[in-house]
Amino acid sequence: MSNKYDVIVIGSGPAGYVAAIRAAQLGLKTACIEKWKSKSGKGVNGGTCLNVGCIPSKALLDSSHKYSEAKEAFGGAHGIATGEVSIDISSMLARKDKIVKQMSGGISGLFQANKVTALYGSGKLLAGHKVQFTDSEGKEEILEADNVILASGSVPVNIPVAPIDKDVIVDSTGALEFPEVPKRLGIIGAGVIGLELGSVWGRLGSEVVLLEAMDTFLSIMDQQIAKEALKIYKKQDLDIRLGCRVTGSEVIIKGDAKEVEVTYTDKDGKEAKQTFDKLVVCVGRRPFTDELLAEDSGVKLDERGSIYVNDLCSTSAPGVWAVGDVVRGPMLAHKGSEEGVMVAERIAGEKTVMNYDIVPNVIYTHPEIAAVGRTEEQIKADGEPYKVGVFPFLAIGRAVAADETDGMVKIIAHAETDRVLGCHIVGPSAPDLVQQIAIAMEFGASAEDIGMTVFGHPTYSEAVKEAALAVGGHAIHMPNKKKRK
Repeated sequence: MSNKYDVIVIGSGPAGYVAAIRAAQLGLKTACIEKWKSKSGKGVNGGTCLNVGCIPSKALLDSSHKYSEAKEAFGGAHGIATGEVSIDISSMLARKDKIVKQMSGGISGLFQANKVTALYGSGKLLAGHKVQFTDSEGKEEILEADNVILASGSVPVNIPVAPIDKDVIVDSTGALEFPEVPKRLGIIGAGVIGLELGSVWGRLGSEVVLLEAMDTFLSIMDQQIAKEALKIYKKQDLDIRLGCRVTGSEVIIKGDAKEVEVTYTDKDGKEAKQTFDKLVVCVGRRPFTDELLAEDSGVKLDERGSIYVNDLCSTSAPGVWAVGDVVRGPMLAHKGSEEGVMVAERIAGEKTVMNYDIVPNVIYTHPEIAAVGRTEEQIKADGEPYKVGVFPFLAIGRAVAADETDGMVKIIAHAETDRVLGCHIVGPSAPDLVQQIAIAMEFGASAEDIGMTVFGHPTYSEAVKEAALAVGGHAIHMPNKKKRK
């Protein structure tokens, strides 16, 4: 094995493996280092997203939703008789693991097809573009590269008041591996991860309580959409308690069983206690830089522990780049992937830049939530004149036919230029619908442009067209608050 490369990537999550593949496509001799191991101890690609994040959680969300539909939604109006419905947790988890293995193998195949050298072990950046590579057996080797891309990802944040024991108190990774449905499930944090995991186990029969320290629900989202989503989640029996700060936890042994008693202060400042069979800590993630940087690497961290980079993802050390969760900005797989492409192309001499203003955000509950651009609260704070169009799925034929009428589409446009500033959706196929607006925003489209576009009928996407028409006060399939010519 040669120890000299054009590009070395440390980390093969969505940011790292995409960067490695694109660099190789551009003719650069590329290696990608990954420390993740499968349950069998074999080195695997994909990082957190593929192994214990995006992919396995969506597999469980899909399985649990199908179970919930079969148990509760097929009968009645649909007239589908199923008999008694049960769930086999071991089979559900096996399906999840099979999907993870398939996707990881797919990355390995892409590496081979693009001639990326896959190295399994850990990488540490030294001075002068050198990387200390330690393989899975502990053998060390110094590699050299003209450029190094750091894509080491993130890990869950732990909190002293609820220490992870990987049994009763777990992080998001542990919550993907429960061998049986916990009767009482507590979740600290009602953000994206907490809501998704709460949805999985709630559908399967858990009594789910989410303790959220913030007084505002989903503060990163447009608040009209967040309030609508909260109503929907409550109908799904997710007990979301805002303004609740956990102050302690105690694991209690009762014979052969264990439970955890959580102490917290509620929104009124009163102390309360709640007992759960399992507790999931979902209070966020932090950049993973442990053992990544030598003291003389020249790479600086910011005040939040992220690797400091400029708008082009270049670090404070020449020829060293960083992408994905380890740098500033939202921890989103697709954001990291696009950064990986940008960096690879800039290394190859291209002038690629990334538009950070148009990065979609998604929560994969049911219905899903998706957003792109700025929220109404952000636009108002910026002092820009704006107008809003909102359209409910209840007035969309495809949604009524599918019994998927919860939610709405909200489009915000500049009051003077009509240029779209943001789109926020809670409802069926929200991630796919919001991508239509992301494309429109990339090309500087106006709400009128979207409203004049022909949409297929009957489709969920007609709600997008109607919301765009509503911006101008002339939606067709609902009364308008203000009539416009």
